[in-house]
Amino acid sequence: MKLTKYTHACVRLEKDNRVLVIDPGNFSETGEALAGAETVLVTHEHADHIDVDAVADALRSNSGLSLYAPAGVAARMRSETGDAQDRIHTVEPGASFQAAGFDIRSFGGQHALIHPQIPVVANIGFLLDENLYHPGDSFIIPDGISVKTLLVPLHAPWSKAGEVVDFVVGVRAPKAFQIHDGLLNDNGLKIVEAHVKRIGAKYGTDYAHLDAGESVEI
Repeated sequence: MKLTKYTHACVRLEKDNRVLVIDPGNFSETGEALAGAETVLVTHEHADHIDVDAVADALRSNSGLSLYAPAGVAARMRSETGDAQDRIHTVEPGASFQAAGFDIRSFGGQHALIHPQIPVVANIGFLLDENLYHPGDSFIIPDGISVKTLLVPLHAPWSKAGEVVDFVVGVRAPKAFQIHDGLLNDNGLKIVEAHVKRIGAKYGTDYAHLDAGESVEI
């Protein structure tokens, strides 16, 4: 499959001329990412992971587009899109389904804790074709699964660099690329990525940086 990274947490996946997009949020080039898409997966409700207006417009204008998301996101999008309601699907942890030609499994269920006074929302991690894992805003490791390509939330209000490294070490995927990097400047990005690359390599993970708009075959 072809992976294209967009700014922050959004990725576009293409296989056999079919397109699936994960987390087209308001930090990302959402319109470009969604062009020609057949399916959108949303890990959770935060705006940097779903641009509600842009995704609702896409659902209304593209009758072939479907969306899979946690219950709260699915309910919100049904209320925003009218006739598209039958193309919006609720996903719980532990589910398996097919969309846009991909075999998909869901994991997790809860967003990482930011602060005890900030409500915790639902979060679903998605594994595609027993290959690519997008954890959303969590460090949930899929039990008993050999992930081949890991998307690493590099920086967030809910994490620290040591937890990022431990997540990479825990998953032990042969390949890893960054997501959730929109809050880092270039200096911060280099520092965190250097730790991930150096320590991850000791445990068999080849970490590489992708610029926004860059594509790679996985």
